[in-house]
Amino acid sequence: MSFYAFCYEPLSALYLVDCHIHRQYYPYPTLVGLIVARGASMMELEPSTDEIDLMSYQREYQTSIEQPEVFWADKAAQLDWFKTPSQILAKDDNGIDRWFVDGEMNTCHMALDYHVAQGRGEQVALYYDSPVTDTKQAISYLALRDQVAQFAGALKTQGVTKGDRVLIYMPMVPEAAVAMLACARLGAVHSVVFGGFAASELAVRIDDARPKVIVSASCGIEISRVIEYKPLLDSAIEIAAHKPAKTIVLQRDQARASLIEGRDLDWAVAAAAAEPAECVPVLATDPLYILYTSGTTGKPKGVVRDNGGHAVAMHYSMKAIYDMDPGDVFWAASDVGWVVGHSYIVYAPLLAGLSTVLYEGKPVGTPDAGAFWRVCEEYGVKALFSAPTAFRAIKKTDPNSECLQPYNLEKLKTVFMAGERLDPPTYHWVKDLLGLPVIDHWWQTETGWAICGNLMGIEPKEPKAGSATLPSPGFNVQILDDEGNTLGPNQQGSVAIKLPLPPSSLPTVWQDFARFNDGYLSQFPGYYTSGDGGYIDEDGYVFIMGRTDDVINVAGHRLSTGEMEEVIASHPAVAECAVVGVKCELKGQVPLGLVLLKDGIELDEAALQTELVASMRERIGAVASFKTAHVVQRLPKTRSGKILRKIIRQIADGEAYVVPSTIDDPASLGEIAVVLAAG
Repeated sequence: MSFYAFCYEPLSALYLVDCHIHRQYYPYPTLVGLIVARGASMMELEPSTDEIDLMSYQREYQTSIEQPEVFWADKAAQLDWFKTPSQILAKDDNGIDRWFVDGEMNTCHMALDYHVAQGRGEQVALYYDSPVTDTKQAISYLALRDQVAQFAGALKTQGVTKGDRVLIYMPMVPEAAVAMLACARLGAVHSVVFGGFAASELAVRIDDARPKVIVSASCGIEISRVIEYKPLLDSAIEIAAHKPAKTIVLQRDQARASLIEGRDLDWAVAAAAAEPAECVPVLATDPLYILYTSGTTGKPKGVVRDNGGHAVAMHYSMKAIYDMDPGDVFWAASDVGWVVGHSYIVYAPLLAGLSTVLYEGKPVGTPDAGAFWRVCEEYGVKALFSAPTAFRAIKKTDPNSECLQPYNLEKLKTVFMAGERLDPPTYHWVKDLLGLPVIDHWWQTETGWAICGNLMGIEPKEPKAGSATLPSPGFNVQILDDEGNTLGPNQQGSVAIKLPLPPSSLPTVWQDFARFNDGYLSQFPGYYTSGDGGYIDEDGYVFIMGRTDDVINVAGHRLSTGEMEEVIASHPAVAECAVVGVKCELKGQVPLGLVLLKDGIELDEAALQTELVASMRERIGAVASFKTAHVVQRLPKTRSGKILRKIIRQIADGEAYVVPSTIDDPASLGEIAVVLAAG
């Protein structure tokens, strides 16, 4: 193995590039050109293994921070570009760092056509598993490429070209991934909206994205309940000021939709009549998609993801973070309507040549709490990625893990969790149950991949319960106080990322740069503000304690509700919990606990409250002033499983609140109000 050392005169530092990282050659002329273009001197080295360990975390991370252009140029070279980028990092007109600015590529080409050309056409690209319809499919790379090209042709026939927006409003079916990749193939910008969203919320997204075409399905299925999408779509288009030229509707047998002549097209008919479309070259900085996330003003934010930086980060992360190799099976148990589904159901696994699982079901109820284990065994899943709430649901429904017994999980090597804070009790429960590494990693819709994690493909670290481990390469994570000063080990503050952000991170909010700047860059100049609070310990491990608005002030003491939830969740009778701060005339705020018990548990609520109060005093102290815990039947959540703590707090304080569009069941809020009123 050959290494090349080159020295940048201003830095007087030696950087090493492995020409064979991840089994793909970095061509020698390309490397020389990259180095010479930057004024570096060069010599060939043959170092001993003891001298250099290029796959160590520290070396990987340090290079990414000190020489980001060199680091990410190497990662970009592992993808099949139409025009290899030479300008790795530059500022745009808004002064924002942009990656690979002169590179030309196509994400769909990198994800599908490239693998077919490399002889992987017969490998399964996507397993579709739908217990709610009793349907299973295994779709090869060649078959998926052909389906995508055909549907891209259907979009092209309707006038969709590079830069046009296409809104996708679909359930968890293969056609959702096909529609996303078809947009990427044409250089169009897709905006996926979670299937079943209310018409009013869908209309807001239609008006913001202004799509030329909307792609939908006749219905979605929630366990045994059929949700007709077409009436919701029709209503949304009626409400919206912007009217799409056409809609393309996938007809499902569970509920056939009535089509409006002249506007609505049947998916099967439109695709059959089209000619397959070729990949359209785009710049790395051209947008791939818009993904709407909730905003503090009530208006959703359109997070923009570019093509080039996204592809590089996705491809890199599959090996570096998840330790996945081409041909392995990866399952992100999420939904394509969320960022996890974009990144790790569709794009990253396909860019890396994996087989991905698209699951139309739930962790419990389809049909039981063994659903995850059945899928892992059936498809030979090597890595499972889901939100902690999914495993808490399994623990609640099957506390003795009887549903796990029939299944052989010998191929499952790692469980990854994200989407919300992984509380230590859930971490220990899953780890003890499966006897496997359980990896908490922290990221956001805005970044598209893990800000912090345990890099299983580079150098696995010993996990610490409650920690997302170490910053991922490219993310210079700092803890800042209210004045923007860097805090020391074990001091809680605002979690911020020093600029530049690495590839895949949002460069703006769709059509609203001012909102992007105000929301993420203005609080601490030179930093991206994450909105999360936490600390870094003496070993460099990052602990995310929750959103900064989840910190409560009890008689002048700033306390994390996340720490209090850890205490409550450690009680053997508790399946899940939430702690919020409620108003107190004497102390400003005091904590209130809501507790969900494991199935089959019966106990005296007053006795449970006494035990929880005692535990809180022992582990946090009397300063917490924790005195009240209510047992509830369920906690109000979003469809992605996040507990609506802010609304719980507003209900407890008697304040007016707005029911968010992402709520799973609005009736849960009334249930909480009844419990609190009686308490």
